[in-house]
Amino acid sequence: MAIVFKPSPSLPPPSTSVGAVAWIRQNLLSSPLNIILTMLSLYIMYLTIPPLIEWGIINATWTGSSRAACTGTGACWAFVNTRFDQFMYGLYPSEETWRVNLAAILIVLLVGMFSIKMISKLYLSITITIIYPIVAYFLFAGGIFGLEPVETSRWGGLFLTVLLGTIGIVASFPLGILLALGRRSNMPIAKSICIIFIETIRAVPLITIMFMASVMIPLFLPDGLNFNKLLRVLIGITLFSAAYMAEVIRGGLQAIPKGQYEAADAMGLTYWKSMILVILPQALKLVIPGIVNTFIGLFKDTTLVYIVGMFDLLGIIQLANHDTKWLGTTIEGYVFAAFVYWIFCFGMSRYSMAIERKLETGHKRN
Repeated sequence: MAIVFKPSPSLPPPSTSVGAVAWIRQNLLSSPLNIILTMLSLYIMYLTIPPLIEWGIINATWTGSSRAACTGTGACWAFVNTRFDQFMYGLYPSEETWRVNLAAILIVLLVGMFSIKMISKLYLSITITIIYPIVAYFLFAGGIFGLEPVETSRWGGLFLTVLLGTIGIVASFPLGILLALGRRSNMPIAKSICIIFIETIRAVPLITIMFMASVMIPLFLPDGLNFNKLLRVLIGITLFSAAYMAEVIRGGLQAIPKGQYEAADAMGLTYWKSMILVILPQALKLVIPGIVNTFIGLFKDTTLVYIVGMFDLLGIIQLANHDTKWLGTTIEGYVFAAFVYWIFCFGMSRYSMAIERKLETGHKRN
């Protein structure tokens, strides 16, 4: 007599193996040590979060024209509220800030167009890297099409921070690739030049390069020739970041198996075609975390322009703290600056993680 086995109906997984309960058990309560650390963390949060909420929200003062309006025991956010436009644009004329906003909207729209499949990515990249910077510069500086001229010495606040960080990131990335390739080159002169440049720049603090760019470079220029201070600072930031970027990319190049180089040669590809089509895409994918880490460090290092007389976000906040009407609001200013920098740095970090997941084609997750 044959025995027939009927398939059992599929049952849902136990409630303790999926969902929030499973996550808590696996990540917070998986061992006695984790239980102790979890309880300790909750206790620290209990001690710190309620007082912070009370100081920053419940007892805070949100409006007022001076420090005298902040009579409570909480934060004096009236300082940030009153000076908000200055923190965003520096000394840029208030009636012309629409030009900065327009440039910001344009770049957001252009970057967002990368998600549209029917648009050519090549033409879009050319527009962003070549055409947009020219349009943005004339929007910022003015002097054409009836726009009021605005000197770069009046650019400041978050506007200047983002400008320095963006240009430094965009310009240092291709330069870092060239330096990394040059350091691995078989041409002795090119290799020596790249090694000397990279090691010299990495051995010097950025603040020294800032001083050199701002003070020393004009001394070596011919009479009548002078670069704008903003341009000199941008050159210094770009060169500094490119040296570190080169070492990150060189690490990715060294991680590529020798067989990939041999495969490119077997296909008859030239040096540049093999690098662009075979080697660099793999190398850059491997070092995305290092690249983004360099970008984040560069964005935060822009605060050093305060040393050479330029007022970025942190610099303009420090300048506002010296106003006699707002003495005693240093903490609020620094908390606001920290929050803004956290938003940008956290955003770059999350975006890099999304790119890693999108490019993770070599291995499958279990």
